[in-house]
Order: sequence, then structure tokens, then C-alpha cells
Amino acid sequence: MPTVRPELLLVHEPVAACEARLTGKLGAQAAGEVASYLAQCTDIVAEFDATAQACAGHGLRFVPVELDRAAAAFAARRPGEALIWTLSDGIAYFRGSAGPALARLAGHPVLGAEDSLFALCQDKFRSGAVLRALGMPVPQAGLCRDGGWIVAPPPSDTGFFVKPNRLGAKIGIWPDSRCATPDEAAHLSRRIFAAYGDDAVVQPYVRGRNVRASFLAVDPAAGVDRLGVFFVESGGDFQTMADSLSLYGDTGAAAKAVGAYAEPDLAAVAATQPAADRKIRDIASGLMRALGLRDVFSMDFRVEADDTVHFIEFEICPGLPCFDFRAYCSSEWRLGLPEAMAATAAARLRDGKFNSG
Repeated sequence: MPTVRPELLLVHEPVAACEARLTGKLGAQAAGEVASYLAQCTDIVAEFDATAQACAGHGLRFVPVELDRAAAAFAARRPGEALIWTLSDGIAYFRGSAGPALARLAGHPVLGAEDSLFALCQDKFRSGAVLRALGMPVPQAGLCRDGGWIVAPPPSDTGFFVKPNRLGAKIGIWPDSRCATPDEAAHLSRRIFAAYGDDAVVQPYVRGRNVRASFLAVDPAAGVDRLGVFFVESGGDFQTMADSLSLYGDTGAAAKAVGAYAEPDLAAVAATQPAADRKIRDIASGLMRALGLRDVFSMDFRVEADDTVHFIEFEICPGLPCFDFRAYCSSEWRLGLPEAMAATAAARLRDGKFNSG
């Protein structure tokens, strides 16, 4: 019998499908904002041909699969014939976390973290509680639903930062998301609930510069020495929903078309604050050991001038086509995104060790 060429199935949730599903629940404007979190699934389409060519060079067949068709695609393949890479996560507004669960049910190996982390990282309050229990420097948090406190906010001399609990890509973060009092935070939670029907996480405001740490195990043996740790300088104290929307998907494409597109600047943390860089790598190492982070993930931090590190959140489906992850692939692995994805999948198939399957 002829040898079956292994396949890389990239599972993604299209923006249009998510927006159509949410419009009846949230209204057109909010549904569009929420669905924009999946803009990476729009942006990566332009890479499909190049990724297919790169995969072919590694003896793989590349197959992009829309999430709603994933169950059928998995069922059509025998266990061991395909490696599943899920591009989008989510448990509430997004459904990407179904990807690795469906793959495991069908007996296919999965690239990335174990199933439970796809859900955990999308719930900021629960995720923060787990991270604090592991001794990570995560800010304490209150939880507010439509102005009513489920968990009271901790005392704070610096005011508070308010954000939706289960939304990503800065959705629901506005210029006034930093506020002074618990009453103002409760008011912001009412705005979040009215727009998106979500709870609000209320944390003490932490000073510092924004940092993104990215990881891709192009080599399965890669450790935190291959983590990319960069300051992200967008010109403001924190990135808002409007800032995020200007970088990705249709809005980002429109900005590029008129010459108004501007990416934040990236600067290696190790170049100016090596002690903070070491702390961040220690945190990543701890979570790789304790939670099972592997293969591909990102982490967000705030870093103060005295090297104090505040761990904000982690993602196990980082935006692969986003500017920061592309820059990481280029600087750390000297590879463009398609080749980095193909090399990672091929190496993991040769390695044969997976969290799921």
C-alpha cells in the first residue's frame, strides 16, 4: 500500500461565522467587535499557499479547516494520519477550545497545550486564581457583574484597571478603563455587561511597560532560552480596543491601504532590564512545568523600572500572523511564519510526544 503523507490540519474559527452567531445575542456592533478577536483567522488566509509549500518541503500536506467542519475532517482521517493545530481558543464567545477536544475524541495528536488550558486561559478571573496559587506575581482581582460585586476588589492606592473576564484582543478595554474607585469600576462593569454580557475583572492598576513573551518550539527540545521577551511600545499606557482593531483583520488592511497602519515598536527586555528578562523566563519555565505549557504560547506582563514584574495573562493560541509573533519567529528562529509553522509541525511529528491524542 502507498505511504500516506501526514497532514497538518490548522483549525480556525472564521470571523464571519462568529459574528453571525453572536449578532442575535449582542447586536451588530458588539458582535463585530467581539468577532474581531478572530482577525488572525482572516489574516492568516494570505499565508495558506506559502504554508502549504513550506509543509510540502517537510513531507507534510497542509489542510486549513474551518471550526464548524472540524468534526467531519477529523472523522475522515484515521488516527495517526494528521496533526491538529488549533489557531483560536475560547469557551464563551469563541468556540476554538472545541478543536483539541474533538481531535482527542477522534484519536489525533494535537500540537500545543492540553485541552483544559484552552478553557482556563480564556477566563481571566479563574486563570488568575490558579496562577496566584502557583505563586506567580499576578495582581489580585475582584469580579463584578453588571455593577454587583461577586468578589470585592482588593484595596489599591493606585486605582483600578477594569476589563472583561472572557474576551480577548482588548475588546471592552477603553481609554477610561483605568479608574480611581470601586464605584467607578462598578460603573465600568455595567458598561461591559450592557455591551457584551460579560463579567468584569477589577485589578489594582500596576505601573510599568507592556511586555509580550512569545514561544514556538520549532525544535521540540526548545526551552525558555528560545522565549522571545519584548517591550511593546504603542505610544500609550495600555492598549485599547480601538488600538487593537487598527492592527488586524479588515480594519488593519484598510489602514494599510491608506498608509495609516502603524505597528507598536518592539524592544528586547534583556537589552535594558536583564533581571526582569530572567524573572519572566523563570515564570515561563514554572508554567511549562506546572501547567503543561508547550509548543506554542504567549504571555503578557507589566515591567517596572526597578525590575518588578507583574504577570497579566497567558494565551495558548497566540495570534500567529500578528506583528509581534512574526517578529519573534524572525528574530529567534530566523524563519518566516509559514516555514516556522511547517518546521514546528514536522519536528513534533518526528518527536512523537503530544499532550493529547
